[in-house]
Amino acid sequence: MTEQHPTGTGAAPEPTPPYGFPHQRTTGFPPPAAHGAPAHGAPTGPAAQTAATATTGTAEPPEPAAPAAPAKPGRDRYLDLLRSLALVRVVMYHLFGWAWLTVLFPSMGVMFALAGSLMARSLQRPALSVIRSRVRRLLPPLWAFAAVIVSLMFLSGWNPAKDPDQGGTLGIVELLNYIVPIGAPPYPETLGSPGGLLDHTWTDSAAGVLWYLRAYLWFVFASPLLLRAFRRMPWVTLAAPLLLTAVVGTGLVKIPGETGNAVTDFAVYCGCWVLGFAHHDGMLKRIPRYVAVSCATLVMAFGLWWASGHLGPSGWDLNDIPLSQATWSFGCVVILLLYSPSWQRLPGRLARWDKLVTLSNNRAVTIYLWHNFMIVLTVPIIDKAYGLPFMNDRMSAALDATDSLWMFSLTWPLVGVAILCFGWIEDIAAKRRPRLWPNGAKKRGRGQGAAHTGAHGRR
Repeated sequence: MTEQHPTGTGAAPEPTPPYGFPHQRTTGFPPPAAHGAPAHGAPTGPAAQTAATATTGTAEPPEPAAPAAPAKPGRDRYLDLLRSLALVRVVMYHLFGWAWLTVLFPSMGVMFALAGSLMARSLQRPALSVIRSRVRRLLPPLWAFAAVIVSLMFLSGWNPAKDPDQGGTLGIVELLNYIVPIGAPPYPETLGSPGGLLDHTWTDSAAGVLWYLRAYLWFVFASPLLLRAFRRMPWVTLAAPLLLTAVVGTGLVKIPGETGNAVTDFAVYCGCWVLGFAHHDGMLKRIPRYVAVSCATLVMAFGLWWASGHLGPSGWDLNDIPLSQATWSFGCVVILLLYSPSWQRLPGRLARWDKLVTLSNNRAVTIYLWHNFMIVLTVPIIDKAYGLPFMNDRMSAALDATDSLWMFSLTWPLVGVAILCFGWIEDIAAKRRPRLWPNGAKKRGRGQGAAHTGAHGRR
C-alpha cells in the first residue's frame, strides 16, 4: 500500500491467532454426594429424586448440569472490518487522489494499530521466534512482487549502476532492499516515454508503496523493546512518538535522504502501533470513556489546526503534513479501538460483506502490494477503447469525462487477478495449504465444509 501494509495478517493460521475471544471457563465440579456414591443398581436421576422424597419427605436438589464445553476462540470481526475498510480507502486514494480521504479515515494508522495489537499477542511467545515468523510471512509476497516489477524495469532499460539518482554503484547494493526492505528499494522516478504503453511515472506508482513494508519491519524488530517500555511506562511510550514527530516531522531537526523518510514514517505511526499494545492489554478499557474520547478529540483538533497552517501542495492531504498525520491518526485510532464491539460475526446488513471481509484479510499483503500497479494497468486498457470501430468524437468525449470511473471499475477485477496469481504465496509463507480464493465460503462435497479463516504509494 503506498498506504501500505498492513496488519492488520488450513484451519488455523499460525501467525495470526484469533483476536481475543478467550475460552469460557467453567468453575468447579458437582459436589460429592453426602453419603458416598450410590450403590450399584440404585436408581439415579429423576427416579432417585422420587425415592428420596418418599423416604425423607423432602426433595433432593437436582444434580448440577454438566459444564458447557469451552467455546472455540474466534476472530474479532470488527477489527477485520476495520482492516478491510483501510485497504479500500487506500485503493480509493490512489485512484482518485482525493486529499479529504486522509482526514475521513486514517488507513495507515488503523493498519499499524491492528498489527501492533497482533504483535503484542504474539509476543507471549519468545521474541526471536515471533520476529522470524513475521518476517517469513512478509518476504515471499514481496519477492514475487519484486520479481515482476524489477524485471519490467530492467526490460524497460533501467540500469541502477548508471542511474545518478540511485548513487551509481550503490544502487546495485540497494537492490537488496527488494529482498529485505530495511531501507528504501531503489527505482527510477520516470521510465519510458509519456507516449509509451505504461505511463512514464509507473515505477513510482508501483514501487512507491514499499515504504509501508520498510516501516512494518522496523516496528516488528522494535516491538520487543517497545512492548517492554509500554508495560513499564505506558503514558511515556504513547506520548514519545508524537514528540519525536514534532521534532523530525516539522523540520526542527532534519535527517537527510531516505534515512530521514524512514525515521519520519516510524515516528508518525509508532503511536498507533503502541495503541495496538494498549488495546491488547486492555488499557483503553480501563480509562473512563469520556476522558479517553475528550483527550483523543483534543489531539485530533490539534492535528487539524496544525494542518491548516502547513498545507502542502495537495492542500489537506495529511500525508504531506507528518505532525498532523500522527496526531489525527492517533486520536482516530483511540476512538475506533475504544468502541470496539468485538464481534464474532458481522451483524445485520454488514453480514452480506462477510466473504469480502474474509478475503481481504486473508490477502491483505497481496492487495496492498499489487493494487497500485493494477491501477496503472487500467490506463492502457482504457486507451484501447478509443480504437474501437464504433467510437466517434462524442463517445470519445464521454469516455474522457468518465475516465476515473472506468479506472475504478477495472481496478477491482485486476486486483482479483493479482489475488488469484500471487495470493497463494501468503499461504505458503504462513505454512498453510495454498488457496486461490480464501473468502470463507464453505465447500460442498463429501459432506465436508471448508473452515472459516481470516488473516492480517503513499497513504
